[in-house]
Amino acid sequence: MHTSATRQILLGLWLALAALTTSAQELPPLSIGQTLYLPIYSHLYHGEVNPKTGKPSETLVSTHVSIRNTDMKTALKVASARYYNTEGKLLREFISAPQTIPPLGTYELYIPRSDSSGGSGANFIIDWSADKPINPPLLEALHADIREARTLLFVTTARPIQTR
Repeated sequence: MHTSATRQILLGLWLALAALTTSAQELPPLSIGQTLYLPIYSHLYHGEVNPKTGKPSETLVSTHVSIRNTDMKTALKVASARYYNTEGKLLREFISAPQTIPPLGTYELYIPRSDSSGGSGANFIIDWSADKPINPPLLEALHADIREARTLLFVTTARPIQTR
């Protein structure tokens, strides 16, 4: 007989596979650069609202940001990775000088679980460019809280935004 945890893992895998097989994605257009918005969570709210504090329980998570060059022939440059908190205040620029990511290479950023400054509505604004039109990079953030009794993992994905 499967344990509850095993059933949850199997259900999660099944749902992920179902989502992959049912979502036909169009190829994104080639680009010479974009500004991307990546949602980040430094903590998650859960459970019931505490009548004394007016807030639910919080679980802190670490965040591993992965910037992947999906182009097979051309490098790209990441000019900036600005980290904002829930109120929209800039907390930190993660890149002091442009970073080149080779074809099929990856550049990574990390926010430890102990850094809850971003809040539940934190985000990165990431600017990248290339010398010629290329496949846009894939930007994801893996959020994790791994302990003996439980594991919490989820991914957020960046999306292009317009700047004015």
